[in-house]
Amino acid sequence: MSKTIVFGASGQLGQCFKKLAADNNLDYLIFPNEDEANILDTEALEKIFATYQPTFAINCAAYTAVDKAEDDVATASKVNITGVENLARLCSKHDTTLIHTSTDFVFKGDVSSPLKEDSVAKPINVYGQTKLDGEKVIPVLLDKYFIIRTGWLYSEFANNFVKTMLKLGAERDELKVIADQTGTPTYAIDLAGCIISIIQSDSIAYGIYHYSNEGIASWYDFSKAIFELSGTDVKVIPVPTSEYKTRAVRPAYSVMDKSKIKQTFGLQIPYWRDSLAVCIGRLKQQN
Repeated sequence: MSKTIVFGASGQLGQCFKKLAADNNLDYLIFPNEDEANILDTEALEKIFATYQPTFAINCAAYTAVDKAEDDVATASKVNITGVENLARLCSKHDTTLIHTSTDFVFKGDVSSPLKEDSVAKPINVYGQTKLDGEKVIPVLLDKYFIIRTGWLYSEFANNFVKTMLKLGAERDELKVIADQTGTPTYAIDLAGCIISIIQSDSIAYGIYHYSNEGIASWYDFSKAIFELSGTDVKVIPVPTSEYKTRAVRPAYSVMDKSKIKQTFGLQIPYWRDSLAVCIGRLKQQN
């Protein structure tokens, strides 16, 4: 199998690729450390590309602190735009296909039907805008690319909503959770598996794709499921967004239409509660 470099290997999605590589003997996946493969360090990147001559480069590196980005536009822009541009240039130079992960936050969230790849992207926060601007630099520099938009990622790795809820649930009897923001919880292991399927397909159906687990939920629904599946006795109280102020505005609706990715790559995508049960089972094994 052709060499594939995973950038951002220490983050949540990167660690999911490491798990799949270990469990399935995917020895073509290469995980350089951040010092060797900082996407803002063009010299380091050139050395990586020259050394491995990868057929694919997967970009999991991103500035994802949504609220902090509102006050740290410069850093968010460097990572989510300049870093992507650096990778795209080197992919073009070395004839490498770029697989870039993006976000449902490129959308405003003012619709009520699943968002398609050609739906109008109109971000309402800095994070979403930098991710959209990062998407836009890719086709200018590169012909061979897959951009995968996703959202509401969780796993047994890094910090995420599931692990936060389980921690809070162990400390409190009652929690207030937003009930008027709707999307789809997505197990990052499933997303990593989808990207591996794309690599293994040898497809040249380049472009933008949407991926999440199946189904629709609010953060309230998600929280209720986390506690039910983990056997945690916590009272969850639904509240509107107006009761929970954050620095960055979030889309009210970010459910994505996955028809294109399913049809193109023949994917069977798990329902969100089923994948959540798998993740919680693995977290229990860890503990």
